[in-house]
Amino acid sequence: MSATWKRQCSCDHVWDPYLVDDNWGETTTAVTGTSEHSLSQEDIVRITKDLEDSVGLDCRRYFTLALAVVLGLLVFLTPLAFLVLPHLLWPEKLQSCGTACEGLFISVAFKLLILLLAVWALFFRPPRAGLPRVFVFRALLAVLVLLFVVSYWLFYGVRILDSQDENYQGIVQYAVSLVDALLFIHYLAIVLLELRQLQPCFSMCVTRSTDGETRHYNLGQLSIQRAALALLENYYRDFPVHNPALLTASKSRAAKHLAGLKVYNVDGEFPAAPAEGPGNNAAAGLAHSQSRAMIAAAARRRDASHNELYYEEAEHERRVRKRKARLVVAVEEAFTHIKRMQEEEQKKSPGDVMDPREAAQAIFPSMARALQKYLRTTKQQHCHSMESIQQHLAFCITNNMTPKAFLESYLTPGPTLQYSRERWLARQWMLISEASVTSGLRDGAVFLLKCIDFSLVVTAKKIPYIQMSEEYIDPKSHKFVLRLQSETSV
Repeated sequence: MSATWKRQCSCDHVWDPYLVDDNWGETTTAVTGTSEHSLSQEDIVRITKDLEDSVGLDCRRYFTLALAVVLGLLVFLTPLAFLVLPHLLWPEKLQSCGTACEGLFISVAFKLLILLLAVWALFFRPPRAGLPRVFVFRALLAVLVLLFVVSYWLFYGVRILDSQDENYQGIVQYAVSLVDALLFIHYLAIVLLELRQLQPCFSMCVTRSTDGETRHYNLGQLSIQRAALALLENYYRDFPVHNPALLTASKSRAAKHLAGLKVYNVDGEFPAAPAEGPGNNAAAGLAHSQSRAMIAAAARRRDASHNELYYEEAEHERRVRKRKARLVVAVEEAFTHIKRMQEEEQKKSPGDVMDPREAAQAIFPSMARALQKYLRTTKQQHCHSMESIQQHLAFCITNNMTPKAFLESYLTPGPTLQYSRERWLARQWMLISEASVTSGLRDGAVFLLKCIDFSLVVTAKKIPYIQMSEEYIDPKSHKFVLRLQSETSV
């Protein structure tokens, strides 16, 4: 059974990273506070689809929230109703409430307060994602609470309301027992929802389909949809950002090599000879041998292409080191200029001091060209906009960070969360699984998390049972005696 679910995200505008001017390093002479955004027909269709999907997810989320609120009010108002209804319906028949009964009032009040705080801490948390199916354990707990409260109401109506019981202390004890049972159900919810999944049981192998980036995670007893949610949260934290520009070079290289490949049909049919004879058999054998010789020659030429790949990669590494050296020098000179400016500004009046934003705008043109060439060489130009670089530069200036700290974000590709949402290239996810997404993880289970540009292939392996034994070593077995001779040679 397959199911799909989509991650919700809220954004003020839609931005296409491939529409940004790649020549900002060459054309940047001044910094302004305005920017232009263009929308294509594909972007409009994508916005419409996202809005339609978000409307359905919002309706389901608000409906679930409304049910939870109604059930919570029923749970918290039921003990109070048990205590108030006898005073409203037959107050003249009730017996007086003694000291023990008044002590039970205090017990009910504090237990309800504890239950309220516990329910708020466990259930009323902002949702992390929208799952395709209902959470089984949470639904079972909700049904259990509903049946429990309804059964208490039925017993209360038959044994207390109909008979108009005069023992008010017994009624208070009945309400106390209800609150105690609700506290035990909350403890059961903690065990099922939080504690059960803490012990690792499965090793999950997550592989990105485009570049083969792989990570391993240990998870406990979870359903497939909740395991997918946990893996996606780790993906945005641990996996480097997906860069499709790095894949185009390898694809073009493979296409160029395949263009020079010729395939010969060795076992192809030849025109039938008018009659069988030694001459015709010899001609067919000669044709077959020529085809095999041509295939062998093509294979030898193809084997020599690894030299081309080697020199191409060596040239690329040389260019990267060259661009990196120029970038490091440019950034160090810019930061040196900043320190000089700070020393000069200390002598000025407070009104003439330049803020970090203005300082970043002042020194950015001196490093923009070197930074843009390096990002182009490493295929990262679409991951960093001019505005984001200036913000990062202002952040480094504000916190008195070194040039190396500023360059670390561009020299080493960081995790996906390091970049803005527009650079993630994964707005919605689809969970593809042969088993039901509400079923638990099993050994050998495989499912896919698919987005527009790539997919994550997840394989589950059960952590093996480990048998440990003990071996005792006698401490006396390590003792030895060193005998020295009294006579020595002269």
